[in-house]
Amino acid sequence: MSPHLLVVPIVLPLLAAALQLLAGERRQRTVVVLGLASCLGLVATAIALLWHSEAEDAIAAVYRLGDWPARFGIVLVADRLSVLMLLLTSVVALAVLPAALGRWQQRGNYFQPLFQFLLMGLNGAFLTGDLFNLFVFFEVLLAASYGLALHGSGQRRVGAGLHYIAVNLAASMLFLLGVSLIFGVTGTLNMAALAQLVPGVPENTRALLHAGAAILGIAFLVKTAMWPLGFWLPRTYAASVPAVAAMFALMTKVGIYVLLRLGSLLFGGDAGISSYFGSDWLLWGGVATIVAGSIGMLGARDLGKLAGYNVLVSSGTLLGAVALHDPAVTAGALGYLVVSTLGIAALFLVAGLTAPEGDEEEDDALQLEPYEPPGSDGRTDELYAEEDESRVVIPAPVAMLALSFLLCSLLLAGLPPLSGFLAKFAMLAPMLGSPQRDGTLLLFALVIASGLCTVIAMCRAGIYVFWADQERRFPQARVTEVAAIALLLGLCLLLTGFARAPLEFLHETARQVHDARNYIGDVLPDAAEARP
Repeated sequence: MSPHLLVVPIVLPLLAAALQLLAGERRQRTVVVLGLASCLGLVATAIALLWHSEAEDAIAAVYRLGDWPARFGIVLVADRLSVLMLLLTSVVALAVLPAALGRWQQRGNYFQPLFQFLLMGLNGAFLTGDLFNLFVFFEVLLAASYGLALHGSGQRRVGAGLHYIAVNLAASMLFLLGVSLIFGVTGTLNMAALAQLVPGVPENTRALLHAGAAILGIAFLVKTAMWPLGFWLPRTYAASVPAVAAMFALMTKVGIYVLLRLGSLLFGGDAGISSYFGSDWLLWGGVATIVAGSIGMLGARDLGKLAGYNVLVSSGTLLGAVALHDPAVTAGALGYLVVSTLGIAALFLVAGLTAPEGDEEEDDALQLEPYEPPGSDGRTDELYAEEDESRVVIPAPVAMLALSFLLCSLLLAGLPPLSGFLAKFAMLAPMLGSPQRDGTLLLFALVIASGLCTVIAMCRAGIYVFWADQERRFPQARVTEVAAIALLLGLCLLLTGFARAPLEFLHETARQVHDARNYIGDVLPDAAEARP
């Protein structure tokens, strides 16, 4: 495989966005074709990298731009973890993009180029091998997300979007400050070089290193929406266009990816005094986020916020799993990351199809009202007398929508026999057999309890949307929107039926992630033996 393939996930969406801007808004068919071609190309590239990583025992590929040494030049690294995230991003993008065509795309300009710039930033963040370019790609994806969050205008969306921009600008400042401190202590921002240098940092500067790492971690914890830093997420995601919110479900995983990558490389078991730095904070932060997300789900009054609080529960679960530094737990957590991302993205699209269609600013906010059955006022003798025993015929589109909502509920709650249950089981089972840490059993119990809260919240929402209000009129579902939901949920069902091979891949991925020598040896071949 040519190492130049590593730049394709970055260059392809950049080129597609440039051509879309040149094509202009009047050539919508050309713009759409370019966007779909880019997403198909990204899927093909990710599959090629995945196939190559299966044939290699270590890093899939390392690409040094300009052939400069990795310690000083820009380096792209594709191992199993980054390839997994590339494939997940490209698949979600391929499914979500057609759902944005039609009514959502027409509500603002430059949706398609912004979508491609978002993909460029996401792919670059997963592939980069140094912190400086991580900051660059982080800013690219944030800049694109600002425009997408505001897409469609309206008072509700603009208010939430401006709040989102302010929070992420503050996080970017923390990112830059943390990176500066780390560079001042070590003299490099290459991840492999940092992993090599961290154990030998002098005691008089180690506090600065830890301070820089903590500040950098806070910047990404804002993106992962850890409590109390994630107060902005449910409102912003609920106010966004459904297709945009579905893509935003991926953006919280950028923070999880970076925390897992840096935690295993820089602060793993071989980092000396700095081993497992910040892990306890991540564990208890994950526990608090699960609690906050579960309470939010039970109190959510519209489907968009319900899906947003599901994102919080997913982030809290993954933060707690990452903090344990157990390869077996990490393997299950990666499976849960994939399934929860697909399920939440599908739920955002379903929520968009249950909202009334119109021109009002609140047209995409479906408010859930308290359900009071007939006779709840005390006149129980009239309950059955007034019951209409006529047969209720459910239209096929509504039945499809209800079935999709049911599958999303089962996946996110982790109920058997779907892949959501398999992923949770693969993550929770090793927790009981691994060395116990303070908070591990609490995390175990809360993950199960959050599933129960998900069942309660989703059942209440499903009853109100598809059962209690028989006069509800759903907007006409387009073929592209139905196909997007079917693709996302179909992949989850496919992972249910063929779970063995993906689980084996995830176990190998977790083993590779927690083996820092493997990463250092491929990025810095001459320094492979230098680390103690």
